[in-house]
Amino acid sequence: MDIFVWKLMLKNLVLPPTGPLVIVLVGLLLTRSARYRRAGLTLCAGGALVLWLLATPAIADALVRAVERYPPLDLTKPVNAEAIVILGAGVRLNAPEYGSSAPSATTLERLAYGARVGQATGLPVLVSGSHYEAAAMNTFLQREFGVTPRWVENHSHDTRENAVNSAAILARDGIHRIVLVTSSAHMVRALREFRACGMSVVPAPAELWTRRDLGLLVWVPNAEALVRAQRALYEVLGQLAQSIRFALAAHGLWHEGPPVPPRRAANRSAPRPALR
Repeated sequence: MDIFVWKLMLKNLVLPPTGPLVIVLVGLLLTRSARYRRAGLTLCAGGALVLWLLATPAIADALVRAVERYPPLDLTKPVNAEAIVILGAGVRLNAPEYGSSAPSATTLERLAYGARVGQATGLPVLVSGSHYEAAAMNTFLQREFGVTPRWVENHSHDTRENAVNSAAILARDGIHRIVLVTSSAHMVRALREFRACGMSVVPAPAELWTRRDLGLLVWVPNAEALVRAQRALYEVLGQLAQSIRFALAAHGLWHEGPPVPPRRAANRSAPRPALR
């Protein structure tokens, strides 16, 4: 099975809602034994409480704000960069309303802001993602925002590959200073990867936190809040894994060659999931 599928499965098993539900399930199994009934009930209550809290807007928003590190890019001032890089975050294959694949909601947020940065600065644009992801990004930037990317990097399935593959393309044109457009919560990991590839990066975060629930609604759990909490926790785990990888590499205990672009036939017949 593809490594990216395994990573996606692990992500879904650990993070909410599955993670807390697994704890509840283990608790239910333990309650069948008189010896472990108290421990089982504790796990059931704990798993349910965690899920409730993570679905509460006040808690979810606190997690989101904790992982956001960079302020909005001030487009009223000159930007010391040579190109703009927009990272993908998923694609809707064969979207019926468009008659073709379309960017996911998060990818579309990044494209909209990336187009705004491009129009304000006049810098050339590179889009980075998987085969279908990059194709949809390229099409939407041109058709919906009037911005034509100069480069389309379409072999990446995670943040590291975004950085390695994009840096290689830009280096061929002598470009080493970029404006990086990605979601605010994702910016820390993305910026580290691009800097590790020798790029000078100006962060341009999209999807910055804004208040969505008012009054007592901030304490009423909802599905959207749970999604925000999941994304924030994913970034925390991602930053931890990244720090461990960099530390091991610094001590010669981790050797990671450049990603090998997938064969074109495989790309077209069986799209691999992107994990960012």
